[in-house]
Amino acid sequence: MAKKKKKDSGGGTANWMNTFADLMNLLLCFFVLLFSMSSVDADKFEALVQSLEHSFSILPQGGSSIGDGQMVAAGVNQLQLLDQYYMEAANSSSEEEGEDNEEEKTNPEQDLKEELAEAGLKESEEMAEQIEKMAEEERISDQIEIDANGQFVRITLNGALLFDSGQSQIREEALPLVDKLALILEKYDSSLIDIEGHTDNVPINNEKYENNDVLSAYRAFAVKDYVLGKTVLEAGKINATGCGEYNPVADNATPEGRARNRRVEIKIYNSYNSN
Repeated sequence: MAKKKKKDSGGGTANWMNTFADLMNLLLCFFVLLFSMSSVDADKFEALVQSLEHSFSILPQGGSSIGDGQMVAAGVNQLQLLDQYYMEAANSSSEEEGEDNEEEKTNPEQDLKEELAEAGLKESEEMAEQIEKMAEEERISDQIEIDANGQFVRITLNGALLFDSGQSQIREEALPLVDKLALILEKYDSSLIDIEGHTDNVPINNEKYENNDVLSAYRAFAVKDYVLGKTVLEAGKINATGCGEYNPVADNATPEGRARNRRVEIKIYNSYNSN
C-alpha cells in the first residue's frame, strides 16, 4: 500500500508570531521613550522619532507619523498626539532649567558685598555718634564737621582755623583743638586713619611750596606728626595725603567757598575697611 504524502506547510512561520514580533518591537519603542523622559531634549527627541519612523514598519506606511494612525494593526489605539506630549514635556523642562539658571545668576559674592556694606555703614554711624558725643564733651563740636558712610567716619576741620594763609605750621591758637581731637582718635587705635590736606584753587608758588599739591601735603603731614606726638597711635596706622585743589566741596568762585575748600579731613575707617 502506498504511503500518503504529508501536506507541505509551506515552510512559513505561524501567523501569531508576526503579531508577537510587532508587539515586542512596540514594547521596545515604548521603553526607549520612557527612558528618554528622564532627560528630554527637543532636538534629540525629534531625531529619535525620525529614527524610529524609518527603522520600524510597525506604523502605517512604515511609521510615517507618530501622531496619526494605529501602532498595532490588531486594534490597539496609539496614544494620541504622543509627539506633542513629549515636546510639551521638553519645553516644560527647559523652562524649569531657565528658572534654575535665573536663580543661579544671583551672585553670592555680590550678596556678601552688600551685607558687608550694610554692616560697615551701621558701624560707621555708631562710631560717628560716639565721636559727636566726645566732641560735645570736649566742647569742640562747633569747630568740626562729622559725617559717615559705609567705609569711614570723616572729621572735617576748617583750614583757616589750623593754618595761616600759605603756611603748613599749625597755628598756636589751634593746638588745643588738635590736642582734644588727638584724644578722640586715640580711642580708635585699631582703625586705619587717613589725614588729607585740601586747598582752594588759588595758585601758590614760593620757595617752600611750588604748588597747592605740595602745600596740602605739608599740612596733612603736620597734623599727622602732631597727633602721633600726642598719642600712642602707631605710625603705620595713620596715612597723610595731599589732595591739592582737586576735591572741592564748595564753589571756588566765592570767598566763602574757597574757605570751605581749605580744609583738613580725618577719615577713621571702620573694622570692615581697616585691613
